[in-house]
Amino acid sequence: MAKESQSPPSTTTTGITFSSSPPSSSSLSMMLSSTNAFSLLSKGWREVRDSADADLQLMRKRANSVKNLASTFDREIENFLNNSAMSAFPVVSSSSPSAFGNEIGIMKKLEPKISEFRRVYSAPEISRKVMERWGPAKAKLGMDLSAIKKAIVSEMDLDDLEMRRRRDSDRFREFYAEREGEGEGEAGFGDWKPIRSLKSRFKEFEKRSSLEILSGFKNSELVEKLKTSFQSLYKETDEAKDVPPLDVPELLASLVRQSEPFLDQIGVRKDLCDRVVENLYKCKSQNLWRLPSAQTSDLVENDNHVDDLDMRIASVLQSTGHHYDGGFWTDFLKPETPESKRHVAIVTTASLPWMTGTAVNPLFRAAYLAKSAKQSVTLVVPWLCESDQELVYPNNLTFSSPEEQESYIRNWLEERIGFKADFKISFYPGKFSKERRSIFPAGDTSQFIPSKDADIAILEEPEHLNWYHHGKRWTDKFNHVVGIVHTNYLEYIKREKHGALQAFFVNHVNNWVARAYCDKVLRLSGATQDLPKSVICNVHGVNPKFLMIGEKIAEERSRGEQAFSKGAYFLGKMVWAKGYRELIDLMAKHKSDLGSFNLDVYGNGEDAVEVQRAAQKLDLNLNFLKGRDHADDALHKYKVFINPSISDVLCTATAEALAMGKFVVCADHPSNEFFRSFPNCLTYKTSEDFVNKVKEAMSKEPLPLTPEQMYNLSWEAATQRFMEYSDLDKILNDENGGKRMRKSRSVPSFNEVIDGGLAFTHYVLTGNDFLRLCSGATPKTKDYDKQHCKDLNLVPPQAHKPVFGW
Repeated sequence: MAKESQSPPSTTTTGITFSSSPPSSSSLSMMLSSTNAFSLLSKGWREVRDSADADLQLMRKRANSVKNLASTFDREIENFLNNSAMSAFPVVSSSSPSAFGNEIGIMKKLEPKISEFRRVYSAPEISRKVMERWGPAKAKLGMDLSAIKKAIVSEMDLDDLEMRRRRDSDRFREFYAEREGEGEGEAGFGDWKPIRSLKSRFKEFEKRSSLEILSGFKNSELVEKLKTSFQSLYKETDEAKDVPPLDVPELLASLVRQSEPFLDQIGVRKDLCDRVVENLYKCKSQNLWRLPSAQTSDLVENDNHVDDLDMRIASVLQSTGHHYDGGFWTDFLKPETPESKRHVAIVTTASLPWMTGTAVNPLFRAAYLAKSAKQSVTLVVPWLCESDQELVYPNNLTFSSPEEQESYIRNWLEERIGFKADFKISFYPGKFSKERRSIFPAGDTSQFIPSKDADIAILEEPEHLNWYHHGKRWTDKFNHVVGIVHTNYLEYIKREKHGALQAFFVNHVNNWVARAYCDKVLRLSGATQDLPKSVICNVHGVNPKFLMIGEKIAEERSRGEQAFSKGAYFLGKMVWAKGYRELIDLMAKHKSDLGSFNLDVYGNGEDAVEVQRAAQKLDLNLNFLKGRDHADDALHKYKVFINPSISDVLCTATAEALAMGKFVVCADHPSNEFFRSFPNCLTYKTSEDFVNKVKEAMSKEPLPLTPEQMYNLSWEAATQRFMEYSDLDKILNDENGGKRMRKSRSVPSFNEVIDGGLAFTHYVLTGNDFLRLCSGATPKTKDYDKQHCKDLNLVPPQAHKPVFGW
């Protein structure tokens, strides 16, 4: 049986198999090739290992050198801290401990042991204790190189390491010149002159007590200079010494004044708040609180407690050096004008030849304010396009240019006042509303007063001007804004359909705009609503021509001539709201009582046809005649003027009739309060009383006016009253232009914050065209149109962007 051939066993070395049988030629070549490759790899690995060993040795040497240097430097730093830890404290000159007295007696008990302080906080263990306090969590923030250190040190010879450490330490000591056995003449770090001086100062400081140190510091020149500097920071002025601080009643009165808006919302009327303030001042004047005698006498003499309180607070604050630059809504003081003369801008809602109160009275006001020559005056009136002029101006009178209308206005005025009035006339764009029978501004009216003239503003009918005002806030542009209320709009609105509801909203809107845009509001009579910041005063006079007529009639009567040859008449625009409804009702109710009494009625108006038809239907003794100027010669001979209207604020025709020396029969109404002091004014309360007053006037002769009564009716007296009640006399006579004691620059006011918020809200709402139309605004009055641009040479509305100034 043949034996199976067996292959020889094989051995394995380093992963390579070698056969015991003789290799073949191919196997031999393969083996030689593998051997060459292995030798090449082995050689490359040895080179890499040798290079890495050399690099590691170099790294070990450098790491060991840094380690030795660091340990040596630590010891030197510790020695330096032990020698000069407290050298940072300066040495102050000694002085007598008695200078401090008992003020620092407690310091002796708390005096630290400086040597012990140095010993404890200079010890080498301080770093270890600090690290322990730092905590393990925070100590781990650094890099842990201990593993690298162990790996490097383990490969180095300890003897070689010690030798290298000593060599590096010697080099370090040579660098700092502090080896043992060095002479004192060598310039070592320890003997460096600044260090020696520092050490000697520290030893001297260590010998001193805390008492000597603090007393020397107290009396040092530096402390004396510091005291002087602090004393100069607070220097009581002479003005502060003269102004006593606020006392209890003044503080309480100020609290009530600041709370007026809130109290008004909960039903507490303004007059009640004013009485509280007045009573507080009375308590003050009766020495219930301590007051300087001079100040008490001033309060007794002056009855204007509200202004006194405001000025008092401002003076106290200013005496302390306080300066208030304004609040969130406040626009700061406008740039001062280089001229010393003050400027007054009178803005009104109507202009001649429309014979209405807001056209005539502001015109006279401008003339008489300019007459004093103490201030420059500008009258700002609306300009209507020709299509609107045809609807408003009587007798088909129109103007092609503002210059032509200005010439007409000046000629009309000079014929009546008898002197040349030196004031400017400026125009702003306006549009006429047929439904309201009123002119409304188009655009921002305030922009038509130049900034250099924006000093004092007088707004004739401030509610009317600002119902739809969308632009600069008047009180921001002007230093002082006065509003004059001419018209009782609530009375007119109540007569319309849904009048009660409309009057409710208009009442609040009037309060809103008056508070937001005026500093002071003058009401001609109590017939108007009680607006914020308002006082009642008649600031209107009569045309001088009527006083001349009255003087002429008085002369005729003095000569025994018959001055009045006619009976009674009524004159007014023929619309129901102007008293025609009341007149027809009275005449119809007492037709039999009046008997053959006839009344001539002069007037034109929208309701003329209806008024005449109603009188004819009732068969009343009323003779309707065409409207005339009240100064017309045909009206001079009438003895009695009948005025039953209760919608007027202050009837100009009534004042003119009294100036001509006639009897006036009018209702006992707040609008006629000013006229009651005249003996020729006969007021009635009931319809029966009306009949009695008419019969009395028809049977008697009126009394001639006294010089005092004539003066009270004049525009000179009206201008004087206006200056007083609007505070213009104080402002114009103030050398600092009324800004020195201006309340808004002295103390923040809660009222001002409310007023500013109301003005901003009004600005936002009036900027919405939809809301404007819903509230009854004339379309396209948010800005002026192209025709206005052409007539007044204005910039096109697209290029003009009004900016709200807060």
